[in-house]
Amino acid sequence: MPTLADIGEDKLIRKLMRGVKLDRDVIAGAGDDCAVVRSTKNEHTLLKTDALVQDVHFTLETPPKLIGRKAIARVVSDFAAMGGTPRHAMITLVAPPSMDVEFLTEIYRGMRNLAKQYGINIVGGETSRGLVLMLSISMTGTVPSKRWLSRSEGKAGDILLVTGRLGGSIKGRHLKFEPRLEQGRWLSENAHPHAIMDISDGLAKDLPRLALASGTHYEINVAAVPCNRGCTFDQAWGDGEDYELLLAVNPRIVKSLLPKWREAFPKLPLTVIGRLVPPGQGCPPYAVNSGWDHFALSADA
Repeated sequence: MPTLADIGEDKLIRKLMRGVKLDRDVIAGAGDDCAVVRSTKNEHTLLKTDALVQDVHFTLETPPKLIGRKAIARVVSDFAAMGGTPRHAMITLVAPPSMDVEFLTEIYRGMRNLAKQYGINIVGGETSRGLVLMLSISMTGTVPSKRWLSRSEGKAGDILLVTGRLGGSIKGRHLKFEPRLEQGRWLSENAHPHAIMDISDGLAKDLPRLALASGTHYEINVAAVPCNRGCTFDQAWGDGEDYELLLAVNPRIVKSLLPKWREAFPKLPLTVIGRLVPPGQGCPPYAVNSGWDHFALSADA
């Protein structure tokens, strides 16, 4: 019988969701950064859940405020990829009975600080005992009904771009990154991306996901990929936890888009790294076995 290590995270999700029937008010379910549910004429509801697990996403040596910060920031990054606005969060806390109370208090202080920064209300949650510390964040928000973004509408010929620089997140950036919430909303208004997602599992994993969802293959200009100082292309390609935005846009708008971006965000680069191509050309999804997979044997902490 196949194990989780044999099939990996993405095949598991497709297997588990096979046969699931969605209500007609569900516009987008599993497969995007957030679920999208029809709400009013002008606004849709966004739903997202995410887990932070001891010895997978952090260790007990990690400063507790930064653990809490990361727990909220990861979910905000998913809202950024939808062009949306997070509103309310609920926290499920799983912890061993021996866990130090002050350590948990500092984690919640880190969550509250970042939630306040982005106008998010922490409205409740649940607690349970477990063998290791885990935080599960459930968040709701909104997005204009005519401007919500997806990873699945990319077209062959679209230009691929990334915000910021990639690689080396393990040096501390995975704890201190700023979710690109403002940039995601700006892009929804000014770039109208055909496809967009945040880079959480590495460009090596997330670019193929975007291409697969859009029914395309892709080409990448290795020399163009923006790397953080001291990082190689391999690190920028496969490290993960960058939480930058990857997007595919109509090639006709790129020339005018880049100067507008530089004016709006002069300290944050937006870089052309390749393009989507028809199936049968370029690199097919999952041709490169790299990036982060929760169930790969190499991912064990």
